[in-house]
Amino acid sequence: MDDVELDELVSSLTPREENRALKTYQNTVSVACPACGEPFDDLVVCKENPTSLNLSQQLDFCVGVDDDRALIFTHKQ
Repeated sequence: MDDVELDELVSSLTPREENRALKTYQNTVSVACPACGEPFDDLVVCKENPTSLNLSQQLDFCVGVDDDRALIFTHKQ
């Protein structure tokens, strides 16, 4: 997968939470995941390296990169 154009992508998403390490967006309009082509549920942008995630539910996810930042596209099961 090529690098993701983050600015273009997030312009279609709804911002949800932001802290020092992460910023999350909700995909309310069924944008296709750049990795697998299926609509994703949320986008997690990792702003720090390394970053830890605490998941409250089991998810499938795809990963992309923008300017050396990890982008995690979640798919609820």
